[in-house]
Amino acid sequence: MKALQKVSKFLSDYTSIVVIAIAVVTFFVPGMMSWVNHKLFVDFASNKFTSQSIIIGIIMFSMGLTLTTQDFKILAKRPFDICVGAIAQYLIMPFLAFGITKVLGLSDAIGLGLILVGCCPGGVSSNIMSYLCGGDVAFSVGMTTVSTLLSPFMTPLLVSLLASGTHISIKALPMFVSIVETVILPVAVGFLFNYLFGKKKIFAEIQKIMPGIAVLGLACVVGGVVSSQGAKFFESGAVIFVAVLLHNGLGYLLGYGAGKLVGMNTAKKRTISIEVGMQNAGLATNLATTTAQFASTPESAIICAVSCTWHSISGTLLAGAFALKDKIKGKSTDTGNEDVQQAE
Repeated sequence: MKALQKVSKFLSDYTSIVVIAIAVVTFFVPGMMSWVNHKLFVDFASNKFTSQSIIIGIIMFSMGLTLTTQDFKILAKRPFDICVGAIAQYLIMPFLAFGITKVLGLSDAIGLGLILVGCCPGGVSSNIMSYLCGGDVAFSVGMTTVSTLLSPFMTPLLVSLLASGTHISIKALPMFVSIVETVILPVAVGFLFNYLFGKKKIFAEIQKIMPGIAVLGLACVVGGVVSSQGAKFFESGAVIFVAVLLHNGLGYLLGYGAGKLVGMNTAKKRTISIEVGMQNAGLATNLATTTAQFASTPESAIICAVSCTWHSISGTLLAGAFALKDKIKGKSTDTGNEDVQQAE
């Protein structure tokens, strides 16, 4: 068990390297990760349920395992912070994606993929990044939790709204069903397990392994998309990479600005920056490859896959930059985690 925990810590510490390594190897050996796209069944909303759907569910289950009733009590005491975070999450990234799509003149399919990424909730790995850079971890978990719980409603609604001008028909129900199946149910089950067995020693040991499993899951999701779409990555030219870089970078900047605007402290500003900028692009990738209405636009998955890979890399780089800044100033990177330590 200790050996598995060490492996898990290694994977968590080097998330971006693991994801990039899998993506690069899969690009040259596509068959290695083709199993991720294996279709298992079709649900009542005509969504394909693939091995990738299971992997996304496992990642979200691992997040659920970290949630306790204390987390929800903390959220209840901080409604303003969470409200600002949720508004920033579902205003900045969706409309930023829409604006970039128009400015760069992206095709309908590619633009739809970027809008889909922008309308998804915050990524699970953002919690790890917030911890590494001395952010406010309780706030990070709270933002991820709330944006995830809102996603079955907000993601389909915003995609339908922002993509309505394209020649692609967007229906909210299939997306709603897919998010409930792969996100909400696994998170709820993980939370229930933690509630029932959280005080058992063996369960606490298992919890320490889950971050590594989540990282491997993310790498598999990226690998699966590279396997099916990798050959098309460069067909659309550099514009895809420019769009992803702009979307992600401006997301970090505007997220930090939102925190500054409402007078948040440094730890919270860092947290909201990372939470807003790092989207759950793995979920976007899953929706783009399995949800019924995206079947006619396979190109949407390409920009989702590029986002999935880049967000992990940039999040690690930003967290490292924040931590380095603290080190230079002689500050401890634990300063933003007082709320969590008190809660524990």
